[in-house]
Amino acid sequence: MLRVQEHYEYLHTIPEAGLQEYKTAAYVADQLEQAGFSVQRGVNGSTGVVGVYDSGLPGPVLGIRADMDALTHHIQGKTVQRHTCGHDGHCAMLLAAAEASLQKRLVHKGKLKIIFQPAEELGIGAKLMVEGGVVDDVNILLGMHVRPIQECRKGEVIQAMLYSASAKITAVIHGMQAHGARPHLGINAIDGAVAAVSAVNAIHMDPSVSFSAKCTRFLADSGVTNAIPGEAAIVFDIRAQYNEIMKELRGKMIQAIQAGAATVGATADIDISEGCPAAELDPDITKRLGCIITDTLGEKACKPPMTTPGGEDFFWYVIKRPRIKAGFTGLGVDAQPGLHHPDMHFDVPSLENGVRIHMASIVEFLQ
Repeated sequence: MLRVQEHYEYLHTIPEAGLQEYKTAAYVADQLEQAGFSVQRGVNGSTGVVGVYDSGLPGPVLGIRADMDALTHHIQGKTVQRHTCGHDGHCAMLLAAAEASLQKRLVHKGKLKIIFQPAEELGIGAKLMVEGGVVDDVNILLGMHVRPIQECRKGEVIQAMLYSASAKITAVIHGMQAHGARPHLGINAIDGAVAAVSAVNAIHMDPSVSFSAKCTRFLADSGVTNAIPGEAAIVFDIRAQYNEIMKELRGKMIQAIQAGAATVGATADIDISEGCPAAELDPDITKRLGCIITDTLGEKACKPPMTTPGGEDFFWYVIKRPRIKAGFTGLGVDAQPGLHHPDMHFDVPSLENGVRIHMASIVEFLQ
């Protein structure tokens, strides 16, 4: 019996922000131990959990990863956590598949690692797990994410999710505060910030490759309305289809922000987050996952690889440990109105398809 809905119904009631997934981690760890896995809690001082089942026979080490954290929303004046990206579903699917894999004795060789990762939304969870040695012995690593209804319908599975690189750039523009009646004695930081945003918007790169850079936060306040502000803070969300394009975009962003601010005599202090890398997927694993989807759910269920501007910290595992062969699928659950929307909801029974894909993957790689 697959307990995916039971797990989901509980996990959905305890949403927790990144690195604060205490109840979630305790629940998945307890369930793994009851199923027969050897469990490591508190990986690298975090809330990460890993369950290991060793067949005792030679073979590959297969890791399957699910993320645990919820999102923080500000709703009607209150700050709340909600599972609006489906991570509760990811945990429920992997937990149900892990239990069934031992019940049905699906692991005939090698080792199975069930990885529950914290802080995906913060972009740091995967790196914490890597630094904790979780994937040092992993040969094949699989991930899965529920998809919005606009991309993939219930009963369908995208063979490979080609996520983009993403990062955040914060720039503090420094001018000089002055009286509103004597602006010539100061440097308006707002003017410098506006010029920086305009310079970023004028960046040109190869149009055949997807990339974007947009200002998502603009804060400036002198404290009064009759003085020009001496400081402004702006934040840019940047994305690129490939890691090498992201590197180029970052360089051009720095030049544009500094040059834009300089047009009015302002300066800029710039900080770039490491963000998430673009997808690095193994072609053979992707092909085999396509066969697994077709064999499990039917030929019409298997959808071709999809490029998305979304980011996913899963790919730090591959960047940090290049010998890992990775695959990442997208599960159709009719999620709507969209991921990260405060009222996001989806077809919960569709999670059973994800469990079946996980189990079939275990059979494919460990039998």
